[in-house]
Amino acid sequence: MSTRSSRDVLVRGLHVLGRAIRTEPRLFTIGVAGSSLFGLLVIANSYVVGAVIGRVVVPAFASGSTSTGTLVLIAAVFLGLSVLRVATIFGRRLGAGYMQFRLQARYRRAVTRRYLSLPPAWHQKHATGTLLSNANSDVEAAFVPIAPLPFAVGTIVMILAAVVALFLTDWVLAMVGVVLFPALFALNTFYARRMSPRQIKAQQMRAKVSAVAHESFDGALVVKTMGREEDESRRFKVFVDELRDSLISVGRLRGLFDPIMDALPSVGTLAVLLLGAWRLQNGAISVTELVTVAFLFTVLAFPVRAIGWVLGELPRSVAGWERVQAVLAADGDLAYGSATVAGSEPVTLRFDKVDFAYGDGPLVLNDVSFTVPPGKTVALVGATGSGKSTIASLAVRLVDPDAGVITFDGTELPALSEAGLTSASALVPQLPFVFDDTVRGNITLERDGVDDEAVWAALRLAEADGFVAKLPDALDTAVGERGTSLSGGQRQRLTLARALAGRPRVLVLDDATSAVDPRVEAAILASLRGGDAGASILVVAYRRATIALADEVVYLEQGKVVATGTHTELLAAHAGYIELVTAYERAEAEKAEAERVEA
Repeated sequence: MSTRSSRDVLVRGLHVLGRAIRTEPRLFTIGVAGSSLFGLLVIANSYVVGAVIGRVVVPAFASGSTSTGTLVLIAAVFLGLSVLRVATIFGRRLGAGYMQFRLQARYRRAVTRRYLSLPPAWHQKHATGTLLSNANSDVEAAFVPIAPLPFAVGTIVMILAAVVALFLTDWVLAMVGVVLFPALFALNTFYARRMSPRQIKAQQMRAKVSAVAHESFDGALVVKTMGREEDESRRFKVFVDELRDSLISVGRLRGLFDPIMDALPSVGTLAVLLLGAWRLQNGAISVTELVTVAFLFTVLAFPVRAIGWVLGELPRSVAGWERVQAVLAADGDLAYGSATVAGSEPVTLRFDKVDFAYGDGPLVLNDVSFTVPPGKTVALVGATGSGKSTIASLAVRLVDPDAGVITFDGTELPALSEAGLTSASALVPQLPFVFDDTVRGNITLERDGVDDEAVWAALRLAEADGFVAKLPDALDTAVGERGTSLSGGQRQRLTLARALAGRPRVLVLDDATSAVDPRVEAAILASLRGGDAGASILVVAYRRATIALADEVVYLEQGKVVATGTHTELLAAHAGYIELVTAYERAEAEKAEAERVEA
């Protein structure tokens, strides 16, 4: 890494530390105060040791005796200094530890809140494993230097005080410190520059390993059924090995640096003893002063290491901080207004000349217009890739159209407040997501007003009350991670009940009953269509029985509305619609026959 880029890392690292200090100034002050007092006590301890050796031990050897009172006094002084040092160490660690963990907790919450506020389009561009790394490993890395930071600042105070003490004792011996201390700082700076690219690479590889691991675990079923275990293991091994090599590179440099840092103060101590012996022979200093200075150099080695720890962790801190800031500074937020949808009756959902494209890609929807009248059911029908799921996302404003408007009772969706929009609409997606919680927890989501009576009512509408009542603990039954204890159809009905429990006035079903038995699906849709749910319903449909239950069908081809009308009307008037529905029927029949044969 070049000098310029290393200096840039140092500046950015100091910026991160400054931000942390401004965030938690009180805890930082406690830590620095404890560390500074510890440093001053180290210097005081050196003077005490020097005085004891020069004024008690040496005379005792000369006379062959010493008094009990003197020994008690010495013991009391050392004990008092030890107690004070313990107290300062406690204060330093308390301030540094609390500061580090509070900052990590603060930014983990901030990253998570940011994830939840960003639209699905942003999440689709980022691997889940990388996002997990941002919230965990990167946040942790950003504030790793906080633990030794108060110690390092206190060490600087101690070194300045030590230099003053050295010059007050003997200027010749002080010159050893004048040479040694800058050498220690220079070595730490050199170490930080060499460590910087290694730490950044290691942090990047941590995120990559996390992303690949999450993808492998999430796709475990595909990996197992396709017999790709060895291939997936080899793919994972490539990134794990690269992370291993990066960490070994970090450890190798640290292993070389640490002994040198240990050796320098020892060299200083040796120089002090040699010069001190010469000065002592010339009568320039006393035994007390020589022992004081030598002991001071001996005990300085460990505190000075704290500066190296901070500098050594700055590159990793910068890498983690910048990855965290990339999330916190991400744009794409949906702006909300303050309007609400008045009343409690079903509303009119209207698409008016809507265009939409993903990023810079081609139009997925082109001039789409249709209406879902209040309390009615409209089915979206079209081949794969015709834009049905995109319409479903637009209807509940997971994304905004590039052109055209979407309204609830004449109010454009961006004009609604976030609470107004979420209380008025609900989406049940293709892939049901069930939390690792109880049945009750999955349906209520701790929403106000959703009591057990509302839960059971929603379960009845979703044709789920029967199987829930038979579960070991009914509503209190834990369903496992992603609802592993439930079948696919049960998970779909549970997520449908979750949406219905909030009594939405616009309900969007994106092929939300595909895993449900056709008879059960017909019962669900019949209940919803009968108005019991009190909602206008937009349903992405494939099965003919589902389509036939709709009041109106919107037929899509390549992102355009090519026909609207009842199922019967479209069967009589549109060849493409007939072909598509017939293809659906054949697929359903083949699936049913395959299941019958297997049974």
